Amino acid sequence: MNQRPRYTDKNSTQTLRAGLGEYYMLNPHITPPDTQPPEFAKILLAHDVGHVIYGCDTGMYDELKILPLFWWTSQCTFQRYLEMRNTPAVDVMYEDMIREKGVHWLYGAVLRVLPALIPELISIWFKTRNREKRLPFLDFQPLLERSLLDIRKEFDLLPLIK
Repeated sequence: MNQRPRYTDKNSTQTLRAGLGEYYMLNPHITPPDTQPPEFAKILLAHDVGHVIYGCDTGMYDELKILPLFWWTSQCTFQRYLEMRNTPAVDVMYEDMIREKGVHWLYGAVLRVLPALIPELISIWFKTRNREKRLPFLDFQPLLERSLLDIRKEFDLLPLIK
């Protein structure tokens, strides 16, 4: 990606649908959800929607940041994540990444970003404690025609996006 995607601008007025289209256009290496078994496709699409709503790219830093964002601000709590993680289709995603890049690459990439990521995660955790209104995870369809800025305001996500 040469230029910064519009959906990563915290004040983007793009609709969620337009941001998702941009996300797929700029990331042709992403597995299209419609090519996967239905159970996994739904989870994969919700994950991709999260990238757009949270303004995250597909680098390792944001990939590691997005899971705690889901756990602390969406209906995909840590407990729900563990339930979904037990889905065999989710294992395929991790196995494919390790097969493509190698386990040493994966651990190396994680270790390289952790020093910068940990302070941000601590800050996010403090900002999201006792959250009552949670972003939909699997049932995000009603948000597709809304602007990212409106969604981020409604679910108090602006303070979490750089």
